Amino acid sequence: MAKIGIEVMPTTWRCGRFLFDFSKRKRPIVMGILNATPDSFSDGGQFRSAKDAIAQAEIMIKSGVDLIDIGGESTRPGAEPVSLHEELDRVLLVIEGLKDCGVPLSIDTYKAETMRQALTAGVDCVNDIWALRQEGAMNAVLESNKCGIVLMHMQRDPVTMQFNPEYQDVVAEVKQFLKERADLLIGKGIDHNRITIDPGFGFGKSLEHNLNMLTKFQSFSELGYPVLAGISRKSMIGKITGKDTNERVAPSVVAAIMAADRGAKIVRVHDVPETIDAFKLWEAVNT
Repeated sequence: MAKIGIEVMPTTWRCGRFLFDFSKRKRPIVMGILNATPDSFSDGGQFRSAKDAIAQAEIMIKSGVDLIDIGGESTRPGAEPVSLHEELDRVLLVIEGLKDCGVPLSIDTYKAETMRQALTAGVDCVNDIWALRQEGAMNAVLESNKCGIVLMHMQRDPVTMQFNPEYQDVVAEVKQFLKERADLLIGKGIDHNRITIDPGFGFGKSLEHNLNMLTKFQSFSELGYPVLAGISRKSMIGKITGKDTNERVAPSVVAAIMAADRGAKIVRVHDVPETIDAFKLWEAVNT
């Protein structure tokens, strides 16, 4: 572990069958978003069949993606929950088709049973917008001895999170929440190097809150865990640029670079080829 002030920065992240060594890589892990949903805010409906989703994943893999995040339920602002059965129907065939693709897989879910079945099917990481606060979620993760875990901050829930979110100090409050959730996992015996934290851009934050978090993003690294930045195509970009979701590729790539400059170890993105190309340049000038 490398020292940062009185805190420590992790040199590795255990993600199921895979181990990422940050001491041997310059750029962040690029996590490609694969939404097997009809209503996700950016690409909903594009990859509803398992065949289409797998084909999209193969494009990401050829482009150099490091990790694929599979989701079967939209968590965009105002999204209504789907049943367990429907979520499993959407994701399990995709996981089955990709489990031996050579790239780690993540399941984007807050449902304990989806976590269990996805881990059994071959995923390497659980990415939970609720930070394991839903019933049974903590136990589902504790049953695995090596899966990666992404803990995200969200104020309220997807239906109500954008109804006038309020903070006294958004960075301090988000940091405190993430510290408490990570400490709880550590207390239950989870290895430190399995945990990643995500401040949750757009999840119960105004534009001002989001910009404040991006400006001070380095602060989240002080907790001693890899920090994930999920800004790709989000409404904060639309509010600044006036662009629709599918026209936000360029500013999304810029946001990923800005997060990397401020210590992000993982960037969660829709536009994998463009992001990978941008990081090739970023690496060339950060040698």
